[in-house]
Amino acid sequence: MKVLFIGGTGIISTAVSRVAVQRGIELYHLNRGKRADRQTPGVHTIIADVLQPGAVEAALAGMTFDAVVDWIAFRVEDVERDLALLQGKTGQYVFISSASAYQKPPVHPFITESTPLYNPYWQYSRDKIACEDRLNQAYREENFPITIVRPSLTYETVFPIAIGGWGCYTLADRLLKGKPIIIHGDGSSLWTVTHAEDFGRAFVSLLGHQQAIGHAFHITSDEVLTWNQIYFTIAEALGVNPKVVYIPSDFIARINPELGAGLLGDKACSGIFDNSKIKAFVPGWNAVIPFREGARRLVAWFDADPTRKRVDPVVNKEMDEILAAYHRV
Repeated sequence: MKVLFIGGTGIISTAVSRVAVQRGIELYHLNRGKRADRQTPGVHTIIADVLQPGAVEAALAGMTFDAVVDWIAFRVEDVERDLALLQGKTGQYVFISSASAYQKPPVHPFITESTPLYNPYWQYSRDKIACEDRLNQAYREENFPITIVRPSLTYETVFPIAIGGWGCYTLADRLLKGKPIIIHGDGSSLWTVTHAEDFGRAFVSLLGHQQAIGHAFHITSDEVLTWNQIYFTIAEALGVNPKVVYIPSDFIARINPELGAGLLGDKACSGIFDNSKIKAFVPGWNAVIPFREGARRLVAWFDADPTRKRVDPVVNKEMDEILAAYHRV
């Protein structure tokens, strides 16, 4: 099977690429070639900037694929570009949406693929919903072969947290230095974190799956944790006792609206995902990496190369500002 990833060097897509190559897929990445550290052995790289459609069209001239996955489409104009570029070139187009598109606040405790898509808090999620709407129109009216996948908080080389930075070592650095960290609310709301390796095994099984055309799926672990358990498990993997300050999500949103959008529009709400659909389409799949094991792997990954332990001063500043504002009230 011949597959193209637009992007392919991100947090999730790197793990998925690894699984795809292991399964014998002829995998191509289309990107600018600027992240050699995340290049997966066995992948063919096509160098082109997706924001330059003419260059991409030339780079893909004469090529067709069994499946194309766009990992970096976030707005309707991105999928419009793909629709124009890929018509007749692929047997399946997989759009990476987001589980944050599901109804917020939720009115039912369990999330299925039929849960309404509605998010008045977070523009990121509304953009993903608009992309899904456009692609469903293309499926209905143009027979464009879409499959939609909605990841939730998926990790391998990043800490899967709500507050404390993304793609950096800032939270761990604070924990190791005994500095306070923030947990939103009282830490008792329920959430799910998914190791990218588990996600990848299910995701790759959807590629070229003709019965998946026209369908949407989320792929998550079945392990349900409180936010307290998530943060304390990270601290345990680091060998420290965390110094935690609990701050209401709406207070955080007032101090830092950008951070607040991702809380009120996603992580402040309990999220329990029903994975019956992906398991029906991919028989035998289960997420098998519990977070306690995933957290140990993550800490070991950082420890293996000290250059990975990047502390972001902006994240530290944001956390300190929220903490200072909260202590003033």
